Amino acid sequence: MASPETAAERWARQMADWAIPAEILDAAPRLPFVFAPEIFAAAKPGTFELSLSNRRAAEALGDGGSVLDVGCGGGAAAFAVAPPATEVIGTDRQSDMLELFSATAEQRAITASVHVGSWPDNAGDVPRADVVVCHNVLYNAIEIVPFVTALAAHARHRVVIEITPKHPQDRRRMLWSHFWNLERPHEPTAVTAVEAIVEAGLDPVVEESLLPEDRFVNRRTDLEAAQWRRNLCLPPEREPEVAALIADVPFPRERVTIWWDTDR
Repeated sequence: MASPETAAERWARQMADWAIPAEILDAAPRLPFVFAPEIFAAAKPGTFELSLSNRRAAEALGDGGSVLDVGCGGGAAAFAVAPPATEVIGTDRQSDMLELFSATAEQRAITASVHVGSWPDNAGDVPRADVVVCHNVLYNAIEIVPFVTALAAHARHRVVIEITPKHPQDRRRMLWSHFWNLERPHEPTAVTAVEAIVEAGLDPVVEESLLPEDRFVNRRTDLEAAQWRRNLCLPPEREPEVAALIADVPFPRERVTIWWDTDR
């Protein structure tokens, strides 16, 4: 009799179902999942309310310390808690994201270092930090256990993961249907992620919240349209059509914060 499927195996199988069909991918004018750094730029100090995930990271930092931002983009998660953080470390697979991360640190006079590569493949080259944050990246990981255990190994005090309850592309399933007559999966979800993290021997606290409304005041729908057009493997001339379809689709505020302490 076959062994029951673990949560990690279920996660990997369901993530594989999100793969873009070869015939669509092969015809794409550009690689679909390369992102514009501007979309992930850190908000200016004093212009936003801390999210629940930000607060959980700041609590563990106390009066100072270092924060490692995995899949950092422009560093929104790290710079939100600097201060109290006095040092930020960023790692991302896109070098242009790290250029923005470094430039932001320089502008704000914060000690910073960056490491290019995909997590956890590059984990051996990345230093430990007091707190590790990882926002909206977990759905990129097929193998969830090595991903989260590497996060844990790099945190002296706490790991804070933030993800959406469902796959981030779920909110725009109609785009894949409209342009490609392609139905997208409904799974995995944050519930499966938490089950796999527990299976890995970790003891997470799970909290649900809404992102503060101020995160959406300066929403750049022009950047979103360009990014989604690329994600959909479409040529530039289809961008106005994408923009029209997403104009009235709200950006999801729902977030799941998954955190645990590593120094207990």
